[in-house]
Amino acid sequence: MRDTVSTSAVAVPPLALPRAVLFDWDNTLVTNWRCVHAATNAALDAFGLPTWTLEESYTRVRQSLRDAFPALFGDGWERARDIFYAHFEAHHLEYLDPLSGAGRLLERLAARGVYVGVVSNKTGRFLRTEAGALGWDRWCGALVGAGDAEADKPHPAPVHLALKPSGMTPGPDVWFVGDADIDMECAHRTGCVPVMVGATPHGEGALGAFPPLRHFPGCDELCTLVDAL
Repeated sequence: MRDTVSTSAVAVPPLALPRAVLFDWDNTLVTNWRCVHAATNAALDAFGLPTWTLEESYTRVRQSLRDAFPALFGDGWERARDIFYAHFEAHHLEYLDPLSGAGRLLERLAARGVYVGVVSNKTGRFLRTEAGALGWDRWCGALVGAGDAEADKPHPAPVHLALKPSGMTPGPDVWFVGDADIDMECAHRTGCVPVMVGATPHGEGALGAFPPLRHFPGCDELCTLVDAL
């Protein structure tokens, strides 16, 4: 199995089976991007603002809504939030698709006795509804979304909340797996092992301050590594 390092070609210590793995959700385990895009555009359109292309949504939407919408909508951000939520709640399960190997990876980790949790900037109730619809909540000790902790990712608070049922604290025996620079920042800020999956949506340069220790094409390849450890 070949994995790639997304910084320079330097020797990197091998990964060992962790005690816990925390995952990002969207574009790490599932894809629901068309619905996020459509709900964001519904809010933008209601405010008379230019709507975004799908590619623009993919590069701009990284923070949680409560962190991003005040900058986008100013004093009207709460009304924009309500428009977004109404559109998203009506449609998000229609667009929900698991990424290749994601369910198998969660099952394998749980079978090996590894604690599994999710730290997402998707609103917590939507996150838990989606995990329940897929049946993946049975493998997760905690599903922490935006608004569940005192602050959202990359703040350390949701990481501590996700690990709370396990009695563990963040550290080098915990992987943080995600697809974006904000996930790698969260890993570095909490002392977890930063593991990236998928493409790098914001460019390799965005990872300069918080590089991943390993970068895998997707969950299939990461599952192959887990099986070999």
